[in-house]
Amino acid sequence: MELPFLITLVMLGLGGGFLSGLLGLGGAIFMIPLLLYVPPLLGVGHLDMKQVAAVSMVQVLSASLSGLIVHYKNKFVSKSLLLTMGLCSALGSLGGSLLSKQTNSAFLLAIFATMAIIAAITMFVPKREQGADIKPEDLVYNKPLAAAISLGIGMFGGMVGAPGAFIYIPAMIYFLNIPTRIVIGSTLGIVLLGAIMGTIGKAVTGQIIWSYAIALVIGTIPGAQLGGRVSKKTSTKHLRLAIAVIIAITGLRMWYQILTGH
Repeated sequence: MELPFLITLVMLGLGGGFLSGLLGLGGAIFMIPLLLYVPPLLGVGHLDMKQVAAVSMVQVLSASLSGLIVHYKNKFVSKSLLLTMGLCSALGSLGGSLLSKQTNSAFLLAIFATMAIIAAITMFVPKREQGADIKPEDLVYNKPLAAAISLGIGMFGGMVGAPGAFIYIPAMIYFLNIPTRIVIGSTLGIVLLGAIMGTIGKAVTGQIIWSYAIALVIGTIPGAQLGGRVSKKTSTKHLRLAIAVIIAITGLRMWYQILTGH
């Protein structure tokens, strides 16, 4: 039974990694529901929300690093955003991941679902971008606001096992007025720093099942590389629509489980 389960995790990592590289999301927005629902559906195993939150953090770490490399080569990554928001995200994520040890699975699921619904609704609001062709090094934005946003998102994300890329993207587009392509490329770097600290927090508290986490990583790395290459050739309008739809479906499915127990 263990081998089919590990093979399933590798395949889920491949799919989640591709979507991560394509859309600039760390991957937890896809991996958490996939890990919760697919293995039981196939009859190969089962993970509860706390176990999923822990192994998905490791998967996000590998997906964000792999995808970041591709987007950096494509010149869609702002180093200023990585430092300002990444460091605050890392601090928040570490604190949240340590607190999650004392938090029950149902509460974690409710936080995740609520964050997803808010992010999805925001992404559907029409937005005219400023300077869509602006270079990352020429980017100007409100740094104190960026720091505050990333600290808060990092805290919640660390608790859930999802550094919060699905919240960062609408926040950066709508509150900080940053072009979509730079947001997608830079978010992976921000998420990477948060995922490093989140992984440390979950590791030192003994929450990670390493054999499962490694299986996810094996699939994730090549998937994220491929997704990052496809992202460069896809229009920002379609990328934003895809992000919004995926986040909305995930959030609604989570709330369905919370309310019905199924």
